[in-house]
Amino acid sequence: MTGETPDFVGEHDVDTTTLDIIENTLANTRDEMDRVVETTAISPVIREQSDQFPLIADAKGRMVMGQFGSAIDTIIENSPFDRDDLAPGDVIATNDPYMCAGAVSHTPDMLLLRPIFYDEDLVGFSSQWGNLMDVGGKTPGSMPVQATTIFEEGMRLPPVKLYKEGTFDSELLQTFAHNTRLPDHAEADIKALAAGTKAAEERVQELCDRFGKETYVAACDAILDRTRDGMIDLIHEFVPEGERYTFEDYVDDDGMGNGPIKLHLEIYREGETVYLDWTGTDAQVPGTVNFLLNEKMFKMFTGVFLIMAFDPLLTFNDGYYDLFEVTLPEGSVVQPEFPAALGNRLPMMARQFDVLQATFSKLIDGFSVAGSYGTSPNLVYAGTDSEGNDFQMLEILYGGIPARPGGDGLDGHSWWPLFRTVPAEYQEAYYPLSIDEYSTRTDTGGAGTFRGGHGITKVYTFEEDGAITFQDDRAHTYPWGVDGGTHAQTSEKTLVRTDGTEEELPSKVENVPVEAGDKLVFSTAGGGGLGDPLERDPEQVATEVRRGLVSEEAAAEEYGVVITDGAVDEAATEQRRADIRETRDDLDEFDYGPLPDDDDLEAQIAAERREFNSRGN
Repeated sequence: MTGETPDFVGEHDVDTTTLDIIENTLANTRDEMDRVVETTAISPVIREQSDQFPLIADAKGRMVMGQFGSAIDTIIENSPFDRDDLAPGDVIATNDPYMCAGAVSHTPDMLLLRPIFYDEDLVGFSSQWGNLMDVGGKTPGSMPVQATTIFEEGMRLPPVKLYKEGTFDSELLQTFAHNTRLPDHAEADIKALAAGTKAAEERVQELCDRFGKETYVAACDAILDRTRDGMIDLIHEFVPEGERYTFEDYVDDDGMGNGPIKLHLEIYREGETVYLDWTGTDAQVPGTVNFLLNEKMFKMFTGVFLIMAFDPLLTFNDGYYDLFEVTLPEGSVVQPEFPAALGNRLPMMARQFDVLQATFSKLIDGFSVAGSYGTSPNLVYAGTDSEGNDFQMLEILYGGIPARPGGDGLDGHSWWPLFRTVPAEYQEAYYPLSIDEYSTRTDTGGAGTFRGGHGITKVYTFEEDGAITFQDDRAHTYPWGVDGGTHAQTSEKTLVRTDGTEEELPSKVENVPVEAGDKLVFSTAGGGGLGDPLERDPEQVATEVRRGLVSEEAAAEEYGVVITDGAVDEAATEQRRADIRETRDDLDEFDYGPLPDDDDLEAQIAAERREFNSRGN
């Protein structure tokens, strides 16, 4: 273990029952913060899809309850004030990723930070950030594809006080909102985020009222210590010492013809410390897929993986951060240098998850990790309707979740468990479009003993002239399968014009004009499969054939299951599986799909972008 032992390690003057009450109250408070924001915000990406994340920290800025790593110290360091300048009723606001060390990773994410006081003493912080619909910049939604600096991605607010001792700075918020395309949405959503932090302040102060300030502070230390002890046990049990393990995967491209983009991770353990080294990852790219990976956020992701896999009762917090050492090469796509563009960092974030879990699957003896994720793209449709009213829709879509040990992947589901889909009825009621289809893509999840989740197809008919912008990935590379499971299918986008002309679109486009009556067929990638497909229960395969999730052809070719009149032909299935076993090659640890070599793939990606640009896009 490197560095000094954290000061929260040791004996704590709080009994177990009280500690459990305080810990569970904070866990419930985190949920309450989300609920306050969801019922107060007006933008569908927050109100309907729950793209917001809460955090409760101790007085030193260490996350006690939350999901993403804390960057409170960095935020204060980049502000015009220090901790002594904080007062009850203050709320700090920022959406600049570079001034919060990537705690928010692109400009549409607005972060609100509230110091919590009790008896005039600082006892902690509450934070809430959420994805605003628009913060200005060159494209609606503020996530351009053809941008090379963050200056093109909208209004950037440095860490400043939006509330000063409870007094709201309306001029500051009006100035910010004035620079967005949806000022009413921006104002309402930012106030909603502030309300979320207020809910946490009230609950923390109630805990101090009930148990005393000293007991609450001691409980925060004990919660961090409890998580740290649990993580030490997980590291000793599941992470071997003395070996180094690596994995690589790729983001297709940056939307400007540059790709594939490699992520490389090495993991090893020395003593109680796990080292995670991204050296060998590609340099930052001109386009907007760079991901300013917050070191604490990545430690959180790593701990979440181990906790969810092996001890889901542990709390995610900063308690275990000293047990991980992270190397993020400066100037790489996971640590780009200012002013690199960051707006479409989501594909890089997804591949980061893939690489992390794949490396751990190599490292943890006897543990079969899930396959590769599908995709989670953004779609923006904006314009001015025939009555002169501006409109702008932002939606997050979902691909297949990979198969996991003991179960199939989910079809068309978010990576984040609390995210939801915007109801079609909501979209049709508030925006000039209709949803003609929202369906699961047959055969797109990777085959396996446990099947990868399928991608989805969503068909939009636009009812007004406008333009669309979207970012996706896995159009050239495949979500891989593991331990004999097969790769999933890629994403696809087709624009069908009113005259029937069809235009295949790349996975990342900006401000493509559409006319009333045009249709967009938006298809996301599936998730990778896990385990030998010939070991899957034939009756389960038959059920999925009847439901339209798996075709009869795929049932026979990939699973060796012969379906006749909707039922399993047991004799034919036994023979089919025997034939496949006799003729197939050894099963791969990872099935990456039929990829060309890197040079050919690079040429293919560049040629696709040149051809798309030649059409006037």
